[in-house]
Amino acid sequence: MTDDPSDHPPDTRSAERVLMVLPSDRLVRTAAAAGCRVWSVWDPALRDRAYLGEVARHSERLLLADLDDEAGLRALIARTAHEHRVTHVMHLGGARAVASVLAEAGALGLGTNPADAVRTLGDRGAMRELLQDYPRLRVRAERAADAASVPGAVARFGGAPVVVKSARAAGPCGATLVRGPYGSADWEREAAARDTPGPFLVEEYLPGPQYAVETLSVDGMHQVVGVTATRTTGPPRFETVSHVHPAPLGDRAEAEIRSAVCALLDLAGFENGPTHTTVVRTPHGTRVLAARAGLGGDGIPLLVELARGTDLETEAFRALTGGLLNPPTLRRTAMAGFVGLPAGRPPGTPATDALRALPYVRAVTVRTRHANSRTPHGSRARVVVVGDGPQEAARHLDTARRLLGGPYEQRPEAARTA
Repeated sequence: MTDDPSDHPPDTRSAERVLMVLPSDRLVRTAAAAGCRVWSVWDPALRDRAYLGEVARHSERLLLADLDDEAGLRALIARTAHEHRVTHVMHLGGARAVASVLAEAGALGLGTNPADAVRTLGDRGAMRELLQDYPRLRVRAERAADAASVPGAVARFGGAPVVVKSARAAGPCGATLVRGPYGSADWEREAAARDTPGPFLVEEYLPGPQYAVETLSVDGMHQVVGVTATRTTGPPRFETVSHVHPAPLGDRAEAEIRSAVCALLDLAGFENGPTHTTVVRTPHGTRVLAARAGLGGDGIPLLVELARGTDLETEAFRALTGGLLNPPTLRRTAMAGFVGLPAGRPPGTPATDALRALPYVRAVTVRTRHANSRTPHGSRARVVVVGDGPQEAARHLDTARRLLGGPYEQRPEAARTA
């Protein structure tokens, strides 16, 4: 464990003192702008020197750590918290070392939430068990220790259709629909190809449109900032095709979704900060697919900011320092679409450059597929557009797809994923 040699001069302002593990450079800047003093922890093996330099520039100090060394990481957190009178310890970089950070934050009494609340939300199996005694949100599910145990779990359901996914709190979900009596064997081949880690969760299939819900909580009071509609390729793999914010919902449907998410957060005992929850509106009511503490992925925070003028990162840190959420005001519709690109097409093509120049395009990101991907496309682009409504945004996104020359994975349908 070593410290970055460049320290910032002492700051005498009265401010929240936050130790953040794996924060993005933008998040550190946001926290500083919200009045927080930040100590950042990063594993130098995970990012290049230039990126870490940006994190250090906006931090009181950048602390370098081997995140696989649990004892060393916890000792670093404890020492830093004591020496600098840290008021909050936060893990903001996904699932890596989250258990170690939560355990030490809890031991120091510096966690922004009870550790059990964060673990329960993020653990797919624990979340299902939490909701078993709550009929309005209950989803039948069984655990399977390994791939060989999946057919037995499917049989206990009385057969297909069911969804099989990883039960781990971290890592890829790999949700796959098992359609028939021999579907579990098909799933086992699919899971092996996708490197889906066990143990596994077998749960009832939830048909219906899917939504992502962003919330901010302060002292156990939960405010839904926005609801985003998600479209997927449908079964069996449920890959995301697009997000649209705000979701085109009626008042009653949106109220039902908000109620379900707030009930989950209350049951889990979540108290402070942002959460990202995925729900499905089934014929029998809204059901929770997945949840976790933190901000949503897939560019959803950008959609909320473009559509409502609400920067979720800024608001999360304003709440931490006692500020109230600025009431969001709907301005327009923002939409993110995911387009598979032909194999061998590099990210910096004239088509992507032309796309970025369009007035309604707000972001274009191209990522190369892993070598073991089963998709026929070499890369996947995420394009963010804005429009005066969902129809206009969809037309803009279709124009972007034609410019990039890459089709969706398959015909999209309003469906569920996990």
